[in-house]
Amino acid sequence: MSVGLFDLKGRRALVTGSSQGIGLALAKGLADAGADVILNGRDEQKLARTAEGFGGRAHVLAFDATDHGAARHAIDAFEAETGAIDILVNNAGMQFRAPLEEFPADAFEQLLRTNISSIFNVGQAVARHMIKRGAGKIINIASVQTALARPSIAPYTATKGAVGNLTKGMATDWARFGLQCNAIAPGYFDTPLNAALVADADFSAWLEKRTPAGRWGRVEELIGACIFLASDASSFVNGHVLYVDGGITASL
Repeated sequence: MSVGLFDLKGRRALVTGSSQGIGLALAKGLADAGADVILNGRDEQKLARTAEGFGGRAHVLAFDATDHGAARHAIDAFEAETGAIDILVNNAGMQFRAPLEEFPADAFEQLLRTNISSIFNVGQAVARHMIKRGAGKIINIASVQTALARPSIAPYTATKGAVGNLTKGMATDWARFGLQCNAIAPGYFDTPLNAALVADADFSAWLEKRTPAGRWGRVEELIGACIFLASDASSFVNGHVLYVDGGITASL
């Protein structure tokens, strides 16, 4: 198989929520594969500091992905002033843990906005330009909770199930225009979002027994899947949810 299938030179990738964690790791991986990257978040100064590590190959595009109008305005302006966004990684997300019978309504609404609405907002804004060009790659970050539930995170599980189905809907509507829309579903990874769980010795011991690979994932282990879905290697892959989870969804 030709290495060129995975070459991203000459392409530009927007990664939402890319100042830390999985988003930052994926942005670095895409840059290493040849893409110019667009870092996104709400804190422009934090993004600027992050961009310093990309050797001049990172743009900063600060906007709130949960705000439909702000996302569209920022993306339209970038396309007009700088150029095409060829790859979108919808990574922005959040977690909140509480027993379902006590789950705060405002936290539930915030999860919906951050984990689902942001994907609709940014995905639609970027896709409108991709459709005109007849090509584009959209990669949504789902979760092992797209398929599985655990106590105290039922609303999060609901949002990630929605991400999986929204991905299928994007593919169904937009594949005919030349777009490939897929999702990566990480298992349990050592990230800032999971810091409390990583620090919990009992949970880590349970996870190591529950996961066939016997350990937490490393964020760098998501890069290969992202490059595959962002590259020509996945030209006929559409509406797929790719689990990168050490086998946890395969085993009881």
